[in-house]
Amino acid sequence: MRAAVMQGLHRPLAVETLPDPTPQDGEVVVRVARCGICGSDLHMTEDATYGRKAGDVLGHEFAGEVVALGRGVERLALGDLVSVIPLASCGECASCLAGEPAWCAHFGLQGGGYAEYAVTRPNQCVLLPKSASLADGAIIEPLAVALHGVNMSGMRTGDRVLILGAGPIGLAVAFWARRMGAAHVVVQDIADHQQTRAIAMGASGFVVDVDDPVAAAERALGGKADVVFECVGLPGLIAQAVEQVRPRGTILLLGLCTRPDTFNSFAMLSKEVRLVTSAFFTVQEYEAALDALDAGAAEPRHLVTDTIALADTPDRFEALKRRTHDCKVLIAP
Repeated sequence: MRAAVMQGLHRPLAVETLPDPTPQDGEVVVRVARCGICGSDLHMTEDATYGRKAGDVLGHEFAGEVVALGRGVERLALGDLVSVIPLASCGECASCLAGEPAWCAHFGLQGGGYAEYAVTRPNQCVLLPKSASLADGAIIEPLAVALHGVNMSGMRTGDRVLILGAGPIGLAVAFWARRMGAAHVVVQDIADHQQTRAIAMGASGFVVDVDDPVAAAERALGGKADVVFECVGLPGLIAQAVEQVRPRGTILLLGLCTRPDTFNSFAMLSKEVRLVTSAFFTVQEYEAALDALDAGAAEPRHLVTDTIALADTPDRFEALKRRTHDCKVLIAP
């Protein structure tokens, strides 16, 4: 099979020919139809914190067709179209049975989607309904990440919501926040590339103001935010969010930041601000994201801006490390 393979930190991916995978007991092989390029994938090739190395095949937002079954697999059949939950787990422990594979003792992040075939486990495969395309199956993961963040935030109907960052996760948060009853949903970014897309996803406003972002967001919201979602992951944004949230409001961290950050804890303490972190999602949230598409929600499909061939992946991957007009780029191996 062909795959876009990591060559090491700070080096471009390269398309190579690798052996076709064979499923072991309890495993399945999926022919990858679509795989999203995630911002965390970009970070993995630049930051040793993630533990990725030369020879790895990245790609955790993928969907495809089941083409091989290992011994003992019963729930799936050849030809099934599935979206793959990228949280590798045993499927049998209390956490897995509760739908929380991220807390399984055998947890790991599933990769392999930048290839023609990938091996996974049946408990990670969610059957796609006839109403959902394989491209839909590849955007379920970021939708689930955003839904988990909204759920963790405790956002309530009628809240004023501010989202820092107009990337795929920030825009997906806008979709869920509006769908779940927020009165005002403002997305704030340093550029206006995604303004039209943010409004299509459910945002009621979009703010670009690098000189005074605090005042600009407050004008757009009509006051301080009840909940601020930090979806960028850059030092300084927690401190900014503290200024933007109301007393006893909530700051929800979704952005991946591997660098040290500082903020004035007294400013946070004096407002009794809740600082909540969110990672991954539950199986129930993953299924809820798919259910939303199955029920006719078209907004999340606005995330996808392009679909490329596997051969084009190394060049586009490098281009995405710089700010572009793209949102979610899918690979069609």
